[in-house]
Amino acid sequence: MVTTPHRLASEAGSRVLAKGGNAVEAAVAASAALAVTYPHFCGLGGDGVWMLADRTGRAACLLGIGQSAERLPDVDPIPTRGPLSALTSAGLVDSWNAALEWSRRAWNGSEGLDVLLADAIELAEGGFPTSDSQRFWMDFRASERSGWPHFDALFATERHAQPFLQPGVAASLRAVALRGAREFYEGELATRIAKALEDAGSPLRAADLAATRTRETSPLRMPYRGLELLAPPPPTQGATTLAIMGILDRLPSLAGVDDRSADFLHVLVEAVKQAFLDRGAIADPDFSAVPVEHMLDPEHLGAKAAAVDPDRALPWPHVVRTGDTAFIGVVDGKGHSVALLQSLYYDWGSGVVAGDTGILWQNRGAAFDRSLTGPNRLQPGKRPFYTLNPGIALRAGAPALVYGTQGADGQPQTLALLLARLIDRGLDPQAALAAPRFLLGRTFSDARDALKLEASAGETTFADLARRGHEVSALVDLSPLAGQAGVIAVDEAGDVTGAHDPRSDGCALGLTMET
Repeated sequence: MVTTPHRLASEAGSRVLAKGGNAVEAAVAASAALAVTYPHFCGLGGDGVWMLADRTGRAACLLGIGQSAERLPDVDPIPTRGPLSALTSAGLVDSWNAALEWSRRAWNGSEGLDVLLADAIELAEGGFPTSDSQRFWMDFRASERSGWPHFDALFATERHAQPFLQPGVAASLRAVALRGAREFYEGELATRIAKALEDAGSPLRAADLAATRTRETSPLRMPYRGLELLAPPPPTQGATTLAIMGILDRLPSLAGVDDRSADFLHVLVEAVKQAFLDRGAIADPDFSAVPVEHMLDPEHLGAKAAAVDPDRALPWPHVVRTGDTAFIGVVDGKGHSVALLQSLYYDWGSGVVAGDTGILWQNRGAAFDRSLTGPNRLQPGKRPFYTLNPGIALRAGAPALVYGTQGADGQPQTLALLLARLIDRGLDPQAALAAPRFLLGRTFSDARDALKLEASAGETTFADLARRGHEVSALVDLSPLAGQAGVIAVDEAGDVTGAHDPRSDGCALGLTMET
């Protein structure tokens, strides 16, 4: 099964599985196709974080995260858009290479980028209908995008007849398919990218691209209700997601609690608050010590759980980060499993297109702060605090759930809500994804640190949450602001079910494999 937020990307991945490819190979094909078909959330100018696991108990994490430029601009605050926000390199393309190398070592993979990028090249060259999500975010940024270098010439839908064509991206993908992933970082394509970014005013140079490498690490782990949850380590916020679940694991089970009720949602929200109080310590571990062991220490989590008042909301003193992402999940016929998130950070990233390469660059550098002492302060060659944290849950050492979501600060919140519905309540993926969602903190449309909740939770739930001290505001049902998540579930017999968020343009596609 393959799940992505765009049907064409799901189809690209499922074609690889149908030909006998493994989960990593299918994920690379889907990732490249999604970079073309969901350009507002991800692309070649962004990053990728991978979780990998199989039935033997083998598990790994690949951090395809770009680092900041060696020569940094003297700017305070760091802009959220434009060339000076394009100050970290892009790790997605290198992560494809790292994942395929891991696949060859661990899962007998054999396919190369020349084959796996074919669908993405065809989509970029031949075009496709723009998605509802792309049109929504194009309209949402209509008043901002006029100053973004080369942006409107490529993306403004009023200047393009359908289908939407990306010839520059097609040529860039073809160069990578022909000469390998390092062409993006050290080849002729890299030279053109670096020159275009410099001309636009970005501090990135060719040496910064050449220094970009994916890191292979061990996942963080947390027991929950008989399963083991895996998440990526710092600089990602994977520890925050695990801490939320560790707090919930020390509270009474939610198995018999209506998941649309205030009793259910209040506990989730309060566990999120407790975990988020520690999140400010997460940064690049190459530059500062990150107290992950303390954050996930059972005694510490027990104290957090004890601080959850079942009838009263804790104030929310948190500085909010925004961002958008795209999730890809794959499980192949041998149970090999991949959870992948790829992102430009904000929708449309920095807004800077690297000249005729067609590559829209991320603004992940805006996630740094300008503190002289904080762990996430901007420094040359440093990776920023990272919101991406896809996950895999193991049952007796084998993958049972593959999951991830879009949404920056909303990612740990949505993942905790989904996992509680999937594990505690026993909902299937489609039901868990379609149920009403909350988002704590600010959004693009509401600057209050309120608890946003989709209206389908019901008036009784809104009133009960307000009684407990939550400042609650309503989101429309299936709101684009509630994120886009995907889930694949594997039962004990090895059968899979899955879905992608009804808030997206995607789907899960399953195949019946011959045995």
